[in-house]
Amino acid sequence: MRRLNRIVAAVPMLLIPTVALAQPRTPSRWSAELTGDAAFPTRTFAGADVTTGGGFGANVRLRLQPHLAAYAGWEWHMQQTKQLLPGETLDLNDNGYTFGLRFEHPMVGTTKGWLRAGGLYDHIEVENADGKTIHDTGHGLGWEAGAGLTLPLGPRFGLTPGVRYRELSRDITVGGRTRASTMSYVTTGVGLVFAF
Repeated sequence: MRRLNRIVAAVPMLLIPTVALAQPRTPSRWSAELTGDAAFPTRTFAGADVTTGGGFGANVRLRLQPHLAAYAGWEWHMQQTKQLLPGETLDLNDNGYTFGLRFEHPMVGTTKGWLRAGGLYDHIEVENADGKTIHDTGHGLGWEAGAGLTLPLGPRFGLTPGVRYRELSRDITVGGRTRASTMSYVTTGVGLVFAF
């Protein structure tokens, strides 16, 4: 009888590791993301038309709650214009820091949907065809908002296609003239996220 009692007592002890392994993995608190995208201007820049450009960036996220994370990172986007200085093609390099909150929630199967909103602390460098900077606006605050999907590629990796709107207003001096300007564009791109 004692032997039977020991066996009965041991069975639940043997099942504990199995039950623990069957539980869903706790999501990582930290993740990092590399992104690349196309940038489509939504208005003129200091009265000049701007071409479609592109960029890349990286950010780190800290999960604050099951569906909410804070993010911070750095991004660079480049577009061109031929109208700020007659006869010259100028590069408009918008680069700097991003920060904000990201909400992510399961949708269908393992796919998740995400919304993101936050600030920019960027500057715009205007460069001529030789790569020489002819004006730097200095850093200032802007904002961004976006939405997309997270498509898992395993327990730690995922693809994050999405669309964002970004806007930054700064004064610009080109050709001896200072003008108010707003760099605004919509990005469509994809990121690769890694949870650690």
